[in-house]
Amino acid sequence: MALYTPEYQPTGEEIAVIETSKGTIRVKLAGADAPIHVANFVELATKGFYDGLKFHRHEPGFVIQGGCPNTRELTPEEVRAGRPGPQGPAGTGNPGYSIKGEWTVNPNNRHQDGTLAMARSQMPDSAGSQFYFCLGPQPFLDSAYTVFGDALDDESRTVIHALTRGDEIRSITIEGTA
Repeated sequence: MALYTPEYQPTGEEIAVIETSKGTIRVKLAGADAPIHVANFVELATKGFYDGLKFHRHEPGFVIQGGCPNTRELTPEEVRAGRPGPQGPAGTGNPGYSIKGEWTVNPNNRHQDGTLAMARSQMPDSAGSQFYFCLGPQPFLDSAYTVFGDALDDESRTVIHALTRGDEIRSITIEGTA
């Protein structure tokens, strides 16, 4: 799959406002630390790519993961039951490209409670649209997955911890864009 270089240039001021079926999550994006990941996320969010997708993976005490386009046509109940979408199983979809990993160049690549990071396959440069929030510190992920944001406040972390498999991403808007 071809590596994509986003056109958007992060300002360092971006805040993602993620409206979910469980409430609102506000995330300070790390444009200076992971500019490719932030730019990619901003571009996808601005296009409405994430609107209507479901969180498809929930590992209590570990992560809640979403951003797979294969969940778009599924109901929350179908995602919870593990039913595949028309384009394939949840967790296997992407935006049609991948981006270069940045965990080796991000000086603040630490997976803490409420951290936003990009999921990928076993291939280092295979991230695309799927992201996860950490449900507690996960330092063993620091050396293999790119962190590109952190929950701004306790309210946001409370919503993150309330999420489960099948919950919906209603929309993602980005504040502070250039």
